[in-house]
Amino acid sequence: MTKTTQAALYDTYDHAKSTVSDLEAAGVPHSDISIVANKQSNAATGAEAGGGLGAVVGGGAGLLAGLGMLAIPGVGPVVAAGWLVATAAGAAVGASAGAASGGIIGAMTESGVSKDHAQVYAEGVRRGGSLVSVKTQPEQSRLARTILDRHHPIDPDARGSAYRKSGWTKFDEKAPIYTTAELERERTLY
Repeated sequence: MTKTTQAALYDTYDHAKSTVSDLEAAGVPHSDISIVANKQSNAATGAEAGGGLGAVVGGGAGLLAGLGMLAIPGVGPVVAAGWLVATAAGAAVGASAGAASGGIIGAMTESGVSKDHAQVYAEGVRRGGSLVSVKTQPEQSRLARTILDRHHPIDPDARGSAYRKSGWTKFDEKAPIYTTAELERERTLY
């Protein structure tokens, strides 16, 4: 059977972290879960500590134990783990440095996430958010959606509309990386 992909963007890393933990506790293999979080979130602490955060959350064997750092053009440094990152990195091999962001958007859209939502999710990470995506068999789809919705995800249609009202049209890998002050301001908007 073909796996389906679902994704959710969270304004806080803690909500994303709780989602990943709940997905794993429900029996979703960590190889089918991804997390991408802006480094400015408190996610960076765990990755810089060599996965210490993952050891606390996932008993040392979960997805969060494998957090690593990479840079995405237009987003800046992120903390990430999982299939989405591996797919995006594979898409970027041999391409320009800018291909990593297209790789994440491309990986999401190729796995079934709408292009509009993929654009909002990438922009949301740029603005300090944390993205969780999960691949499931059809019979696990409802359970995964329930877990993704449990920890206060943003509504991608509403957030996209809010971004567009401020002049945004789509994720731009050439956009300047948000400063800490800009990220703090962004957090107060939602």
